[in-house]
Amino acid sequence: MARRLRPVGPDFVETAPLRLVFAREVTAAPEAVFHALAEDTPGWSEWFSAVTLARPTAEGTGREVRLRGGTRFEETVLVTQAPEVYAYRVDVTNAPGARALVEEWRLTPAGTGTRVRWTFAADGTAPFRAALVLGRAGLGRAFRTAMTALDQRLASTHA
Repeated sequence: MARRLRPVGPDFVETAPLRLVFAREVTAAPEAVFHALAEDTPGWSEWFSAVTLARPTAEGTGREVRLRGGTRFEETVLVTQAPEVYAYRVDVTNAPGARALVEEWRLTPAGTGTRVRWTFAADGTAPFRAALVLGRAGLGRAFRTAMTALDQRLASTHA
């Protein structure tokens, strides 16, 4: 059953009761990574294996995302600051126990490539928070795999 979450702002990334932060360097330039994150929403399913569908909504100010296993999100884009920051809030989800979620992607130049930092900021019931803490290694692995796939995809499209 889908539930509406608490409408938090971009500052929730710093104040959330639970913050999972992952970072990885890729060879692609920040502009290319930002484009893949913020402007090529349908492309997410090509490089982030957990994503089965991603599409822009509300004339680009929102997103609909579906994950393997059936989890669904309706999101509002909070920050689009090219090529440094892309962030969105989950407004509606069927994930049990979630109360508020914001994801922020922060890009910084790293030599000729990009350092990608993904922050998953959440609030929810105690079982929800515990599941995220227990799932941290899996989320980190999914992030690293996604960044490798994205980097390969960007290298092939810019070759």
